[in-house]
Amino acid sequence: MRWSTRGKVIVKVFLFTFLLILAGNPAFTQQTEYTEELRSGWGFDILVSDGGIGAGGFYRREFTPTIAGFINLSISESKDPREVEMVDWFTGQQIVPGKINRFLVIPMHIGVQYRLFKDQIMDNFRPFLSAGLGPSMIYSTPYEHSFFKALGYGKAYHTVGGFIGAGAYIGSDPSNLVGINFRYYYVPYFSGIISMIDFERSTSMEDLHYRQMKQFGGFYITFTFGMAR
Repeated sequence: MRWSTRGKVIVKVFLFTFLLILAGNPAFTQQTEYTEELRSGWGFDILVSDGGIGAGGFYRREFTPTIAGFINLSISESKDPREVEMVDWFTGQQIVPGKINRFLVIPMHIGVQYRLFKDQIMDNFRPFLSAGLGPSMIYSTPYEHSFFKALGYGKAYHTVGGFIGAGAYIGSDPSNLVGINFRYYYVPYFSGIISMIDFERSTSMEDLHYRQMKQFGGFYITFTFGMAR
């Protein structure tokens, strides 16, 4: 994988976000005695995006009443935004003309979460900012086979990605980690992976051109269900 200048800038943005969140809390610049109990938690996520749905799990540990670290792993679908779904009236199946590959995105992130307005908002609504960075795998499978059969013909591509987001936990019980997140994932593969036939450039079956995807992230709504103790 060859990193472009844009990719290096994105990584720097994620790292800067980490440092900004940490630096914005005085707990990391001076020792403070806390009376609140610090908890560890775990749970699972359901991810929804334009590319499809996904699922994942996480482990979360509080370092201060406002800052927590986490590690998560998820798997979700991704697709070329230029795809157009159609219905085959003879079989009733949905098809995408020219589609070559399906994509599964499997990122693992290590990140930090910063709780907002802790002393201004009641504990039954706990908003936060979060950011994560880590290795990601893009698994490409041929569209010509059914979804599960195609998994045996897939190819893995490895990269580094991350996300930034905002969300909130609902409920006053600090052991309750049920909430919603709005995240933007950036999962680049700068060399590109073939996604579908480029009908605009292709003149015949002997002269086919292909479109490639280089970004496998996007905006996600993530529903979180977990517990802490």
